This record gives sequence, structure tokens and C-alpha cells, in this order.
Amino acid sequence: MVQINKMKGIGFLFAVFCFSKLNAQKINDTIISGTTTVIKDPRIDILGKKMAEYNSSLGTVTYANGLISAKGYRLMVISTNDRPYAMRIRAQLYQMFPDQKQYMSFQMPNIKIKFGNFLDKADAEKVRKQILGTKLVTSNIYILPETIEVKPAKEEKEKD
Repeated sequence: MVQINKMKGIGFLFAVFCFSKLNAQKINDTIISGTTTVIKDPRIDILGKKMAEYNSSLGTVTYANGLISAKGYRLMVISTNDRPYAMRIRAQLYQMFPDQKQYMSFQMPNIKIKFGNFLDKADAEKVRKQILGTKLVTSNIYILPETIEVKPAKEEKEKD
């Protein structure tokens, strides 16, 4: 019994000691005031600018064939397990929109066809409505945010 009381007493004294140290730090921190002088290497600013340029370049990547990747939109036209139907839709989309690229993938058990490279969601919506208007696809067509391929403008090619 005596030993338990001693342990409680020691624990109490330890808690009081810690609390008094914490209060002493708060008091000292609020009493001291003044100015802080920062001395830094000027190369840190140069490094910061380079890191900012690098981070901004992560949004676009230039490929060897001259295409640039950027954030944009694609249409998810179909996702089906009927391969002949998917190939028929793909062929008809090529006929209707020969300038747009199609991306066909197989994720067991479905074949998925994504369509187009649109920088603006409004452009993707316009083409989506055109495809739905032809009644080529009876299911919904979804607009997906993706990394797309962008052809560089002619003016940019001439400058290089």
C-alpha cells in the first residue's frame, strides 16, 4: 500500500514538473520579441525557379513524333463483350470522323472504345451529341477526363 502511494506521489510530482516546464516555455516565447534576419544563398532562388519550370512542364510532354500530351477529354463510346458489334461501331466512327483518333482496349470481358482528343469539355459534348443524334450507339456516351494527344499548331512548328 505504501509503495503504491509513493508511485502515485512520484507520478504527480512528475506531471507537475512537466506542466511547469511547458508553462515556462510559453511565457518565455511570448516575452521574447524582435526581428529575424534570414541569410540565404542566392542559388536557392535559381533552384526554386527551375523547380517551378519543371513542375509546370509536367502537364505537357512532347513525343518524338511531334505530338504533345495535355489534360483533356475523351468520349467512352462503348463497353461491350460483343466483338463484332464493337468493330462495326469502330468502323462507322472512322467513316463519320476520319480526323479523330480512336482508342480500343480490352479489359476482361469487355472491349472499350474511347474516342477523340478534346481540349475543351464543350467540344467533347458537341461531338457526343452528334454521335447520339445518328443513333449509332444506343447506350450512354460518357465524357472522361484523360491525358490526350495534341498536335502542335502550325505557327509553333514554323518557329522551330
